[in-house]
Amino acid sequence: MDGPGGIRKISSHCSISEMDDFDLSRLLDKPRLNIERQRSFDERSLSELSVGFARAGLDNYDNCSPGGRSGFNTPASSTRNSFEPHPMVADAWESLRKSLVYFKGQPVGTIAAVDHQSEEVLNYDQVFVRDFVPSALAFLMNGEPEIVKNFLLKTLHLQGWEKRVDRFKLGEGVMPASFKVLHDAVRKTDTLIADFGESAIGRVAPVDSGFWWIILLRAYTKSTGDLTLSESDSCQKGMKLILTLCLSEGFDTFPTLLCADGCSMIDRRMGVYGYPIEIQALFFMALRCALSMLKQDTADGKECVERVVKRLHALSFHMRSYFWLDFQQLNDIYRYKTEEYSHTAVNKFNVIPDSIPDWVFDFMPTRGGYFIGNVSPARMDFRWFALGNCVAILSSLATPDQSMAIMDLIEARWDELVGEMPLKISYPAIESHEWRIVTGCDPKNTRWSYHNGGSWPGSLFLLSCFINSKFIYNIYLVRSSLT
Repeated sequence: MDGPGGIRKISSHCSISEMDDFDLSRLLDKPRLNIERQRSFDERSLSELSVGFARAGLDNYDNCSPGGRSGFNTPASSTRNSFEPHPMVADAWESLRKSLVYFKGQPVGTIAAVDHQSEEVLNYDQVFVRDFVPSALAFLMNGEPEIVKNFLLKTLHLQGWEKRVDRFKLGEGVMPASFKVLHDAVRKTDTLIADFGESAIGRVAPVDSGFWWIILLRAYTKSTGDLTLSESDSCQKGMKLILTLCLSEGFDTFPTLLCADGCSMIDRRMGVYGYPIEIQALFFMALRCALSMLKQDTADGKECVERVVKRLHALSFHMRSYFWLDFQQLNDIYRYKTEEYSHTAVNKFNVIPDSIPDWVFDFMPTRGGYFIGNVSPARMDFRWFALGNCVAILSSLATPDQSMAIMDLIEARWDELVGEMPLKISYPAIESHEWRIVTGCDPKNTRWSYHNGGSWPGSLFLLSCFINSKFIYNIYLVRSSLT
C-alpha cells in the first residue's frame, strides 16, 4: 500500500515498554505469530494520536510528508506533497548509490566512507555492519529490500567462517565487523574478505555486529512482511549462535555484557571497557527482536526463548535501577555510604561519592535524566553517550517516564549535546591528563574529535524520530484540549 509521495505505508508494532507489568513467560506457551501483547507507551500514543488527529481535523496530516519514493537516481516528488523535497535529499540519494558495493553483480552493502581528498583509505572502503544499518533502513523505506536481503545473507555466510586471531579461535557466532569485495578483472571473479577483529585497530572483535544484524533482520521482516528469511534454517541458526555467545553462563554476577574497549561504534580506546551503555542497549534490543523471530518448534528453540525471556527481565531491571541517573538519583549517590557489606546495601557497587565529577552537577537539570555510560565495581562513568540512550528509547529499555526524561535532558542541554554540528557522540570530552591516561594519547580522539565528544550527523536518524514523535504528541495534546 502506497501513501503520499509514493512512500510505502508499513504497519509496525512498537516494543513493550513496561516490562515489569508484562509477564514475558506467557509467550512460551503461545504460537509465535499469534502473541497477545500489551500495547506499549508508543503504541498507545500513536493509536490515540491518530484518533486525536481525526477529531481535530488533522486527517490529512500524512500529506505533509516531504519524502518521496525515489527512482534509480533521485527521489521523485509528488504533486500530492505539500512542498518539494529539498535538493539535499536528491544529493544524499546520489551519494548513497555511489557508495554501493557489488558482489557478482548484486548490491550487498555500502562502503563506510567516500573521501576523494584522502590518500589513506585504511578500512573505510569496506562495508561495516553497524554503518550499513542507517543505509539499509533508507532502502527499506524506499521500497528496495533486495539490497538489505543480500547484505543479511552475505554476512550470515561470513559468520560460518573459521575465525582466528593469531593462534586463538573466536566464537562460532561472531559476526564480522566489516567485509570488502575484491574484483579480479582478469579472472572475472569476486572474492569476499571479512574482518572479525584480526585486522582491526586494536584487534578487538565487534560485539555489536551480531546485535545490529538481528535488529536489521527484524526491520527487514517487518518492512516486507517476508517471513521466509527470518524463519529459514540458516537465519534461525545464525541468531542462536549469536545468542549463545551472549547468554552463556560464566563468572558474571550481572545480566549486562562485559566488554573490552573498542568493541563497538567507539572502536578505539576511550575508557568504555566494562559494561558500556551502547552494548547493553543494543543487547536488549537484539533480544527483543530475536524473541519475536525465534521458532519454538524444536526443543533447543524453546530453550533459547526461555533464556531470552529470563535475561530480558534481569537486564531491564538492572539497567533501569543502576544505570539511570536523574537529579534525585544524583543526590542519593552524593550521600552514599561506602564499605557496606550486606545484601541490603544501598551502595551496591561501593561507588565513592568523591568520584562524581564536578561537571555533572551543572549538567543535570532538575527535569531530565539519562543512562550513564558505565557501571561496574567502584566505578560509574557519568558521561552521556548519544547512541546508547537513543537505542534505549527505541527498544523500550527506558520506561515511558525515562524516555521523556532523556528528551527533556536533550532539550535542556541542546547547545552541549547537539550544538551547531549535530550530534555529539559523547559528552563531555576528556582532555589534558585524563585524555592521556584514558586514550593512551590517541591523536584521533583529542577533545571534541571523533569518539571524544565529536559530532556524528549520521546519528541524527535516531534522534529525529524521537523529536518528531514528541512534537506530534504535543500537538495532539494541545488540539485535544480544544475539542
